[in-house]
Amino acid sequence: MSENNKQDYSASNIQVLEGLEAVRKRPAMYIGDIGIKGLHHLIWEVVDNSIDEAMAGYCNRIETTINTDNSITVKDNGRGIPTGWHEKEQKSALEVVLTVLHAGGKFDKDTYKVSGGLHGVGVSCVNALSTHLRAEVHRDGKITEQEFSIGKPLYPAREIGTTDYRGTIIHFKPDDSIFQVTEYKYETVANRLRELSFLNKGITLTLTDLRELDEEGKPKYEEFHSEGGLIEFVEYLDKSRERLITTPMYMEGQRDGVPVEVSMTYNTSYSENVSSFVNNINTPEGGTHVSGFRMALTRTLKSYAEKSGLLAKEKIEISGDDFREGLTAVISVKVAEPQFEGQTKSKLGNSEVTAAVSGCVQEMLENYLEENPKDAKIIVDKVILAARARIAAKKAREMVQRKNVLVGSGLPGKLADCSEHDPALCEVYLVEGDSAGGSAKQGRDRNFQAILPLRGKILNVEKAQEYKIYENEEIKNIFTALGVQIGKEGDERALNLEKLRYHKIIIMTDADIDGSHIRTLILTFFYRFMREIIENGYLYIAQPPLYLVKKGKDEIYAWTEEQRYAAVKKLAGGGKEENVGVQRYKGLGEMNPEQLWETTMNPQHRTLKQVTIESAAEADMLFSMLMGDDVPPRRDFIEKNARYANVDA
Repeated sequence: MSENNKQDYSASNIQVLEGLEAVRKRPAMYIGDIGIKGLHHLIWEVVDNSIDEAMAGYCNRIETTINTDNSITVKDNGRGIPTGWHEKEQKSALEVVLTVLHAGGKFDKDTYKVSGGLHGVGVSCVNALSTHLRAEVHRDGKITEQEFSIGKPLYPAREIGTTDYRGTIIHFKPDDSIFQVTEYKYETVANRLRELSFLNKGITLTLTDLRELDEEGKPKYEEFHSEGGLIEFVEYLDKSRERLITTPMYMEGQRDGVPVEVSMTYNTSYSENVSSFVNNINTPEGGTHVSGFRMALTRTLKSYAEKSGLLAKEKIEISGDDFREGLTAVISVKVAEPQFEGQTKSKLGNSEVTAAVSGCVQEMLENYLEENPKDAKIIVDKVILAARARIAAKKAREMVQRKNVLVGSGLPGKLADCSEHDPALCEVYLVEGDSAGGSAKQGRDRNFQAILPLRGKILNVEKAQEYKIYENEEIKNIFTALGVQIGKEGDERALNLEKLRYHKIIIMTDADIDGSHIRTLILTFFYRFMREIIENGYLYIAQPPLYLVKKGKDEIYAWTEEQRYAAVKKLAGGGKEENVGVQRYKGLGEMNPEQLWETTMNPQHRTLKQVTIESAAEADMLFSMLMGDDVPPRRDFIEKNARYANVDA
């Protein structure tokens, strides 16, 4: 090694990040990421602290406000963060909570028996990642405030008045030098607050959006309150499906010091929808509480079906999956010391929770089945139908596998593949129709871009049995083009992505009503049968322009009405705007290959929207409502959201 390349590695190279510097240096370690999820995670951390007060019995109202500058205010009527002097840290307890990692009442079992924010880094992380944070505490008849900038106090905690109120108000502005986006989504916040209201019956949560005013100048406002708790949650998730049983089953109990709450029902759909929570924290990857639930469900239903003779005439083997088809369930457990995978708490690992949930659910189900024989028969009949469909689906899946891309010339005939073989560098466009497919094939970069034209509208998987889905020609083409394997050890329906051929799968449809419908059909298919692709961040939606604004040789593409108006004004140059031509692209086929490449496919200029799942429960409910049989909920959704849609005349 040459002298120039030598680098000393000594004690001076070891860096120690003081206080909240570590959070600012590696924010994703604490809040998951610095994109839209991480941005909203800041709200969850503050609201979760208020929910902890509610679970301890000291708070029944939490108010969240999105301010005009996208700052956030969260107000509760809990006990208020302690403001007294902290002897060890030699500063107020308020400042300790907001500036010291792993500081808080969550570690003291006498303060909080269970808590969502058990790592003790929540509100201090919010402080570290905010340009400005102000805490106002109403406690013991006094109002105490303290302000911070990027985690550092601007002054010591100080009294500013007296009060009859009790609670904490946190106001913070996310740091735009940290986050890739700083605009909060109303629906994302509303969905989480709605969840919390179901999970904590009797508590009122409100959301105010000062960015959006109605005709009277009043801000957008919603209030979430549930007296029925998980039963209402299950009814909400299932509102667009046809029920098999009249009222959801419900149980609440405690085993080995673990409080367990479960509500479940069955519907006529072919999908399973299980939402799980630990101390109000959604666990999208499940964990030991979900394992315990599934174990008890399979064991109890199978035992009942055999004892009652309902399976006597059937010569097919019933599997665990069959008992979960058409199931909607919410599982909520409270654990004193939960073991999560990482700070984002996506999966529960406590082994003792499995037995606790399994025991409670088994007892509930046994009682319900004995007391409701009519409903029990309906459920078992549904299970038998599911078993028959599963066997047919397995045969259909095997047919798809035999056509897999790795078996000789297994590629679909219409697929125009790329020359690159590294999946991380490859992308495939799922294109509506042969006309657009032709333009895309000519306009693409053949080195890394593949094109798969789809004929018309693919099958609506929300209304079809699984075996019919695998028999559909367009869906078979998607499977074989992507090269994925269906089935993993322990789960024959899971998707194995080891041989996925593209790490960017891009849906590209026309900017009209039919195009939107086709895009929704494709999204529904991926959500129901290839969710792993969404969860790994491989699915995208292309954004073709809506307009070409032209005057002479000058051209400007526009993706929104606002951009179109601006382009017309610019090209008019103070002259008559009617002299500026505007072409509305109703289909991708109207663009020549060069235009399609430049606006929609060129990585240097295109805009892609990555498809993510912010709330699995809300996504499940939305797809069921949009693509299912029940018309009224779909009509209500369209009427409520019509002003956000661009509808062609």
